[in-house]
Amino acid sequence: MSTFESESIRNIGVVGHGDAGKTSLVSTMLFASGDVNRLGKVEEGNTVTDYDEEEIERQVTLTSSVAYSQWRDHKINIVDTPGYSAFVQDAKMSLLGVETALVVVDAVEGVEVQTEQVWGFAEELGLARAVVLTKMGRERADFRRTLQTLQENFGRSVVPVQLPIGKEHEFKGVVDLTSSRAYLYKSDGSGDFIEADIPEDLQSEAESLRDELVEIVAESDDELMERYFEEGTLSENEVRAGLRKSFREGLVFPVFCVSSLHNIGVKQLLDEIITLFPNPLERKPFKAVTRQGDEAEIIPLEDGPLAVYVFKTFADPFAGRINILRVISGSLKSDTSLKNLTRDQSERFGSLQIFQGKGHEAVPELRAGDIGGVLKLKDTGTGDTLGDAAIQTTVKDVDFPAPAISFAIEPRTRGDEEKISAAIAKVLEEDPSLRFSRDAQTQEFLLAGTGQVHIEVVVNRLKTRYGVDVDLKPPKVPYRETIVGTADVQGRHKKQTGGHGQFGDCRIRMAPLERGAGFDFEDKIFGGSIPKGYIPAVEKGIKEAALKGFLAGYPVVDFRVTLYDGSYHNVDSSEMAFKIAGALAFKKGMEQARPALIEPVMDIEVYVPEEFAGDVMGDLNARRGKIQGMDVKGRTQIVRAQVPFAEMLNYAPVLTSMTGGRGSYHMEHSHYEIVPAHMVENIVQEAKRED
Repeated sequence: MSTFESESIRNIGVVGHGDAGKTSLVSTMLFASGDVNRLGKVEEGNTVTDYDEEEIERQVTLTSSVAYSQWRDHKINIVDTPGYSAFVQDAKMSLLGVETALVVVDAVEGVEVQTEQVWGFAEELGLARAVVLTKMGRERADFRRTLQTLQENFGRSVVPVQLPIGKEHEFKGVVDLTSSRAYLYKSDGSGDFIEADIPEDLQSEAESLRDELVEIVAESDDELMERYFEEGTLSENEVRAGLRKSFREGLVFPVFCVSSLHNIGVKQLLDEIITLFPNPLERKPFKAVTRQGDEAEIIPLEDGPLAVYVFKTFADPFAGRINILRVISGSLKSDTSLKNLTRDQSERFGSLQIFQGKGHEAVPELRAGDIGGVLKLKDTGTGDTLGDAAIQTTVKDVDFPAPAISFAIEPRTRGDEEKISAAIAKVLEEDPSLRFSRDAQTQEFLLAGTGQVHIEVVVNRLKTRYGVDVDLKPPKVPYRETIVGTADVQGRHKKQTGGHGQFGDCRIRMAPLERGAGFDFEDKIFGGSIPKGYIPAVEKGIKEAALKGFLAGYPVVDFRVTLYDGSYHNVDSSEMAFKIAGALAFKKGMEQARPALIEPVMDIEVYVPEEFAGDVMGDLNARRGKIQGMDVKGRTQIVRAQVPFAEMLNYAPVLTSMTGGRGSYHMEHSHYEIVPAHMVENIVQEAKRED
C-alpha cells in the first residue's frame, strides 16, 4: 500500500451499545469500498474485526480491532470497539487513537445505557461525534422516535443530515438534506444507487428538517448567522462548509441512516467521512503531562517532532506482542529507534504494519495521523508515548474505574502455579482495566475486572493461549475482628526446667478505637517494672496473636493496648518470655473486652434504565443495603447505596438477569461495620471448618 498524506487520512472509532450493529456496519463499509470481496456477518463468524474464537462463539465484540478502507484516494482507519458494559472501557482507550467517534445507535432500540457512556468518553476526549442509525430496514425501526431520544439525551445539536426513504422493510435510500437530493439504492445488496429528486411525500418533511439543519449550522458561526438573517437561508456550499467547521469544533453532531444488512446508505456514509469528517491535523491537541506532572499538549503536526501513542496491545500466538499505535506528529519509518517516554526505555522499531483485522501487511512509513502497528517491542505497552528527543511530554493516562468484581483463582494442577503469574502479566498488557493481586489476609490470588463475563473471558484466554487452566471461586470475604468493650488483664508466662527458666509478666488495658484506626500500643511503664529492652517483645506478642484472631481466626483491628505494669526475673526473663506473656495477655483481654466480627461495606453505584430502578433498589435492600440516593443522567438512573461485600459476591449475574444486560455497576471499598448478631455464629463455624 502507498503512503497516505495526513490530509488524506480519516480515523473513526465505531462505538455504541452492545448489539447496536457496530461490527456489521464495519463489515459493510469494507465490502462497499471493495477492500474485502464478501460481506461478513456476525452470525456466520466471518467478519473482519471479530476474529477471536471467543468473539465468534459469543457473537460479541470483546476487544477493539483495527481495519482500514481505501475510498476515493483516502484512507479511512476504522477502530471497531466493544459495546457491552463488561468490555466498554476498551473503547475509551481506543478513542484516543482517533479524531471522530461514530456513535452507532440501533434505530429499533434507540439510545441505550452504553450509548450515553461512550458519548461521554468522546466528549471527555474532545472528539468530533457523529451518529449513524443502523438497522433501518428492521421491523419497528423508527427514525423520528430515535432522533427524539437522541436530542433528549444529547441536545438539539444532534441534527439529521439525512432523511430515510421508506420505513422498516421498505427502507430503500436517503435524502441528503444539504443538497436536497435523493439517493435510491438497488435491492441487490451491491450498494449501488441512483440520484433522483426527493419523493413527493417527503418534500415537506425534508424542507422542514433542512431548515432546522441550516439554523443549527448558522448558530455556530457569526458570519453564517448574519448571512442567514439577510437571506433567510444558506446555499448548499455554505451549509456544507459551516457543517464541517461546527462538526470539527464539537458544536454540531450529524445523524446518518444505514442498513448494514441490505447495504443501503453505506456508500453515502463513506463519502461523508471523506468530505465532512476532520482529518488528523484538525484534531484537538492531545492532553499530555510533563515529567514534572504539569498539564501540557501534543499538537498533531505533519512536519513536527515525532510522537507516537500506543492505544492497544495484544498477543498473537505466532507473532508475539503487537502494539497498535497512532502517529500523533511527524513521520514514523521502519527500523527507527525511539525513546519510550513513559517508561524511560529505548525501543527499536522493526517493520511497520497496517492491520485489516487479524491480517497485516508491511508498510515503509506512517505519516502523522495514521494508525498502524509494530511487532515485538521489548517494554512498550498500552498507554505508552514514544518519541524523539524534542518530545518532553507523554499523553495523559485514561482513567479506568476500579474493578467491579473480583474472583479468587487457583491453578488446577500444581505445575501451573509458576506459570500463572507470567500468563496473567501478558493478559494485563492487553487489558488495563484488569487487576491482579494477592490478598495479604486470605493469601488468595485475586483477579478483578468489570464483570463476571469479563473474568470468564480472561480465564478462557489463559487456557487457550497460554495453557494455564484455573478454577474461579468467589473471593473470601475479608472479615476482621475487633472489641467493643474494655479489659484489664495480666499475662504471665513462667516455666521452670533444668538451668535457666522462662519468666515474663505484663499487665495491660485494652480499649476499642474508631473504625479504621488499626492498632495502637502505649508504653506506660514507670519505675522499671519491665526493662525497656523487653517492652517491644510484649508489643510483638500482642500483634502476632491479633493476626490469628480470637472468634474466627480473622485479624483483630481497631483497638488500643496500654502496657502499664509487670515484673521480671534477673536470670529467667527474656524477649521470648515477654513475647509469650504479651500473647497470653491479649487472649485474656479478648475474653473480657466483648469481641465482635466486622465486615467490609462497599460503596455501590448501579447504572440502569429508569424502568429497572425500582427492582434494583428492592434487590439492594434485600442485600442489607442502605440506599444513599439517586441521580438521573438522560434516561439512565444512577442508584447509590452501601452494601456489605458478602452480599455482592453474586451481584453481576443477578443484575444482568434483572435488566436484560442493560445494567452496570461500580463498586469500591467504603468502611467496616459490625456483623449482625444473628449472622456471627454461621460465619464463625464456616471459618472453623475451613481451618
